[in-house]
Amino acid sequence: MPDPTPPPLTLFDKALRLLGIAAILAVAVAAFAYVSGRLDPERLKPRDLVNALQTNNGVHPGYRRNHAKGVCVIGYFEGNGQLQGLSSSPVFAQGRTPVVGRFALPSGNPYAPDTSVPLRSFALRFSLANGQQWRTGMNSMPVFPVGTPQAFYAMLKAGTPDPATGKPKPDAMPAFFASHPETGPFLAWVKGAKPSASYATETYNSINAFYLSNADGQRQAVRWAVVPQATDSTPAGPDAGADFLQADLAQRLAGGPLRWTLRMTLAEPGDPVDDASKAWPAGRKTVDAGTLVVERMQPQISGQCRDINYDPTILPSGIEASNDPLLAARSAAYASSYLRRTSEVDQLSANAPAGEAKP
Repeated sequence: MPDPTPPPLTLFDKALRLLGIAAILAVAVAAFAYVSGRLDPERLKPRDLVNALQTNNGVHPGYRRNHAKGVCVIGYFEGNGQLQGLSSSPVFAQGRTPVVGRFALPSGNPYAPDTSVPLRSFALRFSLANGQQWRTGMNSMPVFPVGTPQAFYAMLKAGTPDPATGKPKPDAMPAFFASHPETGPFLAWVKGAKPSASYATETYNSINAFYLSNADGQRQAVRWAVVPQATDSTPAGPDAGADFLQADLAQRLAGGPLRWTLRMTLAEPGDPVDDASKAWPAGRKTVDAGTLVVERMQPQISGQCRDINYDPTILPSGIEASNDPLLAARSAAYASSYLRRTSEVDQLSANAPAGEAKP
């Protein structure tokens, strides 16, 4: 019987293994350095974006630097199998995938009234049976105002409060829009947008483009949306109060689960896939991939969504990020915000009196 003991490694073999480990570490360090902005001191850094959000909205320890006011929701996604030819991800097969979500307002102030902005957001984490996750952060606007992180940073700076008045300079934002004509589609939408009276009646869009990939390696550019099955959409009235969205959600869920259709819009050749400020032409083919079901809600202070970073680049096999520069910027800024708020939560929890609610 041959000796099962492998021969001892030679010095050459050991050197090769050490070089392999060093190469892997070098790639990991380089990737981290790129995301954190350390390779190029002139490049816009994630902390710059987060600092600008804090300057404009104030610092609220333990809360997200944007989309600070929100509520956790629990449910599942019921796939119908219609996308299996385009994506190898099991999330699109027939069956259920657990979901932890979060409705929110796009503001860094957790105490802002619900009528302060016409936008609503919806973030989701799909937990697949194979251990992979799909995270997505969607908004009720159809396009993003600008197409690059640098332009978004400039827009934030234009909204910086003047120390003398505590309000943005009146000519700063109009000047920004005038110098960035790509904001036209977003401004056209804002002109007619009104704060809705319910999270449940909004359509939420991925804004950024992604790719579906199948087992043969074929890719299809897509944008997705969750479209409400509730049809009683009305604008919020003048006497709605500051926190009507959460109260409305609780009332609706008391009557049963809420549902949205997950709809994929398929790009055609020539459609912009790397610029979230540009809409795709009407009439593009769509495929309904299944039904998103929200069964119950939880307070964001103690709910399951509190400690989730809804990084849109965390994707399962079968879904790939496009080269849209906003995706990388969102991922890096979310990580920066996450580290700040979670460290604050730990500190607040340690200092809070016994029995007091913690963020």
